[in-house]
Amino acid sequence: MPELTEDATFHDEDWYSEELVDRHFVRCSFQRVDLTEALTRGAVFTECDFGNVKFNASRHVDSAFTRCTFRRCNFFDTEFTGCKLVGSAFTDCDLRPLRVDGGDWSFTTLIRADLRDAVLTGVRMRETDLTGADLTDATVTRVDLSGAQFDGARLTGADLRGSDLSALDPTTVQRAGALVDAEQAVVLAQALGFRIG
Repeated sequence: MPELTEDATFHDEDWYSEELVDRHFVRCSFQRVDLTEALTRGAVFTECDFGNVKFNASRHVDSAFTRCTFRRCNFFDTEFTGCKLVGSAFTDCDLRPLRVDGGDWSFTTLIRADLRDAVLTGVRMRETDLTGADLTDATVTRVDLSGAQFDGARLTGADLRGSDLSALDPTTVQRAGALVDAEQAVVLAQALGFRIG
């Protein structure tokens, strides 16, 4: 059974290069914790609060951060592989460069997030709020973005091939140089009111 920790508060702790394997944290608060180069594998964080936490160069594999809040956290060179972040919210976080491979980030809040050069592949991001987010030169391939909110987002130079763009209104985003495939081009043309003959 996973080791369970509930309603705990961690302040100013050094967890540099720690390995958190099969741990379960519920409603815990992490404030100014250093998780640089840490590894989580099969770890679960439920309704936890992260403030000013350093995730720099950390790796997260098959872990879950559900309904968590991240405020002013640093994710420099962080990788998430097969992770679940459903319902989590990021505010004033440093997310560059971020790599996400697979997993489920549906219903996450990434309003005005700086995701330039991020690499997001094969991840589910249904109804994610990307309002005002900067995805300039990002790789967003094979991502399920159905129902996502894009108002004011910057997609300049982004590689969007294979992703679900059915919720994207091309008139509300910056899109110069964004790369799409032929099937997506039809969807976007229809969103602009064109009939495909």
